[in-house]
Amino acid sequence: MEIIGRKREKALLQKAYDSDSSEFIAVYGRRRVGKTYLVREFFRDKITFYATGIARGTKAEQMTNFFVEITKINDDVKASVPSTWFEIFELLSQSLEKIKGKKVLFLDEMPWMDTAKSDFLKALERFWNVWASARTDILLIVCGSAASWMVNNVIMNDGGLHNRLTNSIHLQPFSLNETREFLQHNNVKWENSMIAECYMIIGGIPYYLRNIDGMYSLAQNVDNLFFMPGALLRNEFNNLFHSLFNKSEYYVKIVEVLSKKKSGFTRDEISEKSGISNGGGLTRLLTTLEQCGFIRQYKSLGATKNVYQLIDFYCLFYYSFVKGKDAADEATWMHLQNTPTHNTWKGLSFERLCMSHSAEIRKALGISGIMTHTYTYYTSGVQIDMVIERGDNAINLCEMKYSNQPYSITKSEAEKIQKRISALQEKTKHKKTIFFTLVTPCGLNQNKYSINLVQNVITLDDLFA
Repeated sequence: MEIIGRKREKALLQKAYDSDSSEFIAVYGRRRVGKTYLVREFFRDKITFYATGIARGTKAEQMTNFFVEITKINDDVKASVPSTWFEIFELLSQSLEKIKGKKVLFLDEMPWMDTAKSDFLKALERFWNVWASARTDILLIVCGSAASWMVNNVIMNDGGLHNRLTNSIHLQPFSLNETREFLQHNNVKWENSMIAECYMIIGGIPYYLRNIDGMYSLAQNVDNLFFMPGALLRNEFNNLFHSLFNKSEYYVKIVEVLSKKKSGFTRDEISEKSGISNGGGLTRLLTTLEQCGFIRQYKSLGATKNVYQLIDFYCLFYYSFVKGKDAADEATWMHLQNTPTHNTWKGLSFERLCMSHSAEIRKALGISGIMTHTYTYYTSGVQIDMVIERGDNAINLCEMKYSNQPYSITKSEAEKIQKRISALQEKTKHKKTIFFTLVTPCGLNQNKYSINLVQNVITLDDLFA
């Protein structure tokens, strides 16, 4: 199948394959985001050796599985499974030496291979440092959904693999544009507005998007995926966290707490509300969730403490409409269409959609080449979801408003916007020019309240750019 999007990642993999030196690349990211698919589809029959970890497998099971894969590239292997990972990797290197040309090695779900006291990492270190790195024909790609393990043990390794990686790929969910391209490739011919709402429900996760059926509307698909008996994504939440994390209940506690407030909580608040001690353990939990792409950490302009916010669209939808809800109505989403509940959800989710596409907003503003910092600003009585502070002595104050038609600013709303601008001017001591930027799907209906107030208008089509 064709690989949709991933232009930067494909270019990086091709460059590594064409290199006249051995290359070592780590690929990590959220489960279901397409890591394995990217590597396997890009290289296809060029992969010389492939092995994947076994979920919750023992040391013996992992080694046996790895050994079986070695026998597939070396017919001369007759011995039984070696007793150590050092011997396993030595057998692998001996087998690879018999193969001519570039050799692509793909170790998938590698965190599962590293069972307790197995010395897997030490053996991998020796394999790379002593044998593979001294050659010119090895491309080693390691992959894992347990992003924290990948970062701590491979990318930021302070032992034998320290600074040994030649590159890394943190695979992100599809953007809106990539999502549209992916859906169209799968014969889903929807308008941008429906694709955007789909994104606000399941995000740009290829595995979820692959289950969208173009013969049905979005509402019908959502009911099929979440609310029908045995629906694929109704129980995905528990499977997702259980497969990613040991002691997953602690991660779920944090995510559940963060699902209750759009803007998020400080770590002190998370500790208080979750019952998890505010120490190193909480730091590791938060860091892991952030590295896996479920939450983000940000600082509000002028605030002293960072805030953690749930940003995974699937998890947000799950807590809003699935968890703890009666599953008797098989047409739940159809029945919610255009209700106050649905419209309120759309407004909140559109804000998150815009935050996840801040790069596209900067591009539409023509400031992609300017150094910027993006903040959130909260002060007494004033909330601004996106403040883009620019290196050219200007600030874009961005307001997100969901509407199915050109948006009209009322007198009272204009007064609120002016209050936000004044609050930001006071905070920045009037040192920078502030441009009020409206982000709304169908554009702005100009009137006497907007004509001297709004400097920039960003539409849904701009977010797809």
